Amino acid sequence: MVHGELILMGPPGSGKGTQARRLASRPGWLHLSTGDLFRENLRNGTSLGKLAEQHMSKGEYVPDDITVEMVRERMRQVAPSVHVVFDGFPRTVPQAEALDALLAEHGRRVARVILIDVQREELVARLAKRAEGRSDDSPAVARKRFDVYQEQTRPVIEHYDRQGLVCRIDGIGTIDDVQERIAAAVS
Repeated sequence: MVHGELILMGPPGSGKGTQARRLASRPGWLHLSTGDLFRENLRNGTSLGKLAEQHMSKGEYVPDDITVEMVRERMRQVAPSVHVVFDGFPRTVPQAEALDALLAEHGRRVARVILIDVQREELVARLAKRAEGRSDDSPAVARKRFDVYQEQTRPVIEHYDRQGLVCRIDGIGTIDDVQERIAAAVS
């Protein structure tokens, strides 16, 4: 396994949450999902959660300062011996820069960025299947999320590509197929 933190990236519906949870089920790893952080803060009625919800309900990304502060609070609770699999963070270049600085404060670094590639048609089908019970997967919100992903997240991939950290993984196939590809990339 790589020495350092992992980032899983991919468009909405690419399976990054599922794969991040699977990676983090290994001893010594923690799954850190900004979506889970947002929902937790919202459920607990925190001021950060209320601010995040205003953007999430419209299919917009939560502003960098709110997201970074939530991650900063969570990282304070992570033992030095535990590695983190980031899911849904960073989504903008300023977030990536903030993550680098935050990790350095804790003596950590990004070791690898796993980009799960999935064709748009497959993503639409996946989101339609899981849309029930998730307001952030309604058709209108899903279209907005695709647009925002293309606009804001692609530069983050390019940022990490320039550092030689990105490993592209084919996201088509069974969950186990994709997991095997990711495991090979991080071993």
